Amino acid sequence: MSSNRSISQAARCAVYLGIVSAGIAMAAPAQAEPLWPGGPDVPGVPAIVQPEQAMTAPCSAAARACLQLGTNEAWLMDNGKVVFGPTPISHGKSGYETPPGSFKVFIKKPFHWSTMHNAPMHYAMFFNGDIAFHVGPIESKSHGCIRMTWDGAREFYNYLNLGDIVEVVP
Repeated sequence: MSSNRSISQAARCAVYLGIVSAGIAMAAPAQAEPLWPGGPDVPGVPAIVQPEQAMTAPCSAAARACLQLGTNEAWLMDNGKVVFGPTPISHGKSGYETPPGSFKVFIKKPFHWSTMHNAPMHYAMFFNGDIAFHVGPIESKSHGCIRMTWDGAREFYNYLNLGDIVEVVP
């Protein structure tokens, strides 16, 4: 009988201990909330997540498309603010350099066939004579065109309109 009583008391003690432990665990906060957006979780401790900095591109506020040849990157812009990018590009190889300057989009074609190079040009947008943005292998240089990934070319094609300013910087 004494053995049954000991087991019964031990079981009750374990149940009580479990209830108390659960109550303490539920009372403790899982994670502190920041005191203000972007602020520290605990006063006197710097924020773990740094505030997001605005993306910049090396072109003027007039540009709707910005291309930097030196870094092989391109951005879409709205009044000087980046709305897409950077996206990887490639440009003209030696002897076929893509010239820097300010230009305007004057032809947009969802698909164009290059008779000069016998090659497809998806999402083609011409902005400087026979130089255009289009889908192409960014791992190699072109005959002057701006080659882009499928995603990059599609974003540029959908965003830019005829007459939009394209700035090409070294």
